[in-house]
Amino acid sequence: MRRAHPVFGGYRFPLVATDLDGTLLRGDLTVSPRTRAALARVRAAGARHLVVTGRPAASCREFLVAIGYRGLAVCGQGAQLYDASADRLLVSASLDRELARSVVERAEEALGAGPLELAVVTAAPENRFLVTARFTDRMRPEWGRVEREELWAAPIEKVLMRHRTVQDELVAAAVERAGAGEVAVTHSEKGMIEVLPAGTDKAAGLRLAADRMGFTPAETIAFGDMPNDIPLLGWAGYGVAMGNAHPDLLAVADEVAPSHEEDGVAVVLERLFTHA
Repeated sequence: MRRAHPVFGGYRFPLVATDLDGTLLRGDLTVSPRTRAALARVRAAGARHLVVTGRPAASCREFLVAIGYRGLAVCGQGAQLYDASADRLLVSASLDRELARSVVERAEEALGAGPLELAVVTAAPENRFLVTARFTDRMRPEWGRVEREELWAAPIEKVLMRHRTVQDELVAAAVERAGAGEVAVTHSEKGMIEVLPAGTDKAAGLRLAADRMGFTPAETIAFGDMPNDIPLLGWAGYGVAMGNAHPDLLAVADEVAPSHEEDGVAVVLERLFTHA
């Protein structure tokens, strides 16, 4: 039996689930003062804010610390359940390396357009980001550049891939066919397709976190911007796409908010939590 939420004071959504990049975070990777104030209003009403992000816990920790975030967070596209208060992973799924390599090879063969540029996130708690030489034009200091075969040298949580000339949707479709249900495939940002353990998506992670916290889908409002947020919005009782969202997400949202640069999350929360 789920617990009641007597402190919520009649507000419709006691659980506010938000993506990070392109949703809560602005383009400069900060959270605006207005959005911080709106999240404080949510907390004042007795509601909970739950981050649901594609970033692994190791990559999102700094952003959670910056906004004083406490409690559970869903990371790694739903593969990780992270306790931000204790800085501890509670759940972490890994991806079979041989299966991942096979999916990549079959997708490349199906596309017939040359090799995919690849990266992997290594297994928790390290969660290093390793990339092949042409994966990105903007290498970050904390990333590791490796030869292609070195991607499979240690346990991994996911594979990221891109092609410089083939459309994302075509790459994703080829990977879906190559995976044949043995892996999960998602489109998390422009020019990026991700391969994860089967059954992994943001809805699965949100479901796990919400169950632990005692919330139902009907009590949840969710915000996102990319196709990987489709399961997130689909699980929640009410789904909000950002004004900068991918067309596929806009098509399934209950509401379209202003963009992440225009404090879209805050605009909606201010309306819903007027008296908090």
